Amino acid sequence: MRAVRSVAILLACALLASAWAATVRGDLPQRQELRRADLSSDMEVITSVSEIRKGETVARHSHHGIETGYVLQGSMVQLPGQAPTMMQTGSSFAGFTVVGDRPLKLLTVHVVDKGKPLYEWAR
Repeated sequence: MRAVRSVAILLACALLASAWAATVRGDLPQRQELRRADLSSDMEVITSVSEIRKGETVARHSHHGIETGYVLQGSMVQLPGQAPTMMQTGSSFAGFTVVGDRPLKLLTVHVVDKGKPLYEWAR
């Protein structure tokens, strides 16, 4: 019983460390990359889908290039300092916390500098 508990604790720590490492290196842990393609010798296009669940936050951030996005499945979100609001399918987005029971699903396309972090988190 003690060994099972120890293994469970180690697995939980590994998962947390993995999510923390992804954020530190400039990525969003919920992001699933669909495709990456070279645009030029120094730029690339990255298409991704992210599913952000209740209680998860996407902090304000910037990119080394251009981002466009589309809400595939809307949910209630709360922007910093504002009341909760519905982020509808088809809308654009910025930093927020999902407060609705349905996950928010986003499709993003980034045209960014190669070799730089995809996300630069605002402080």
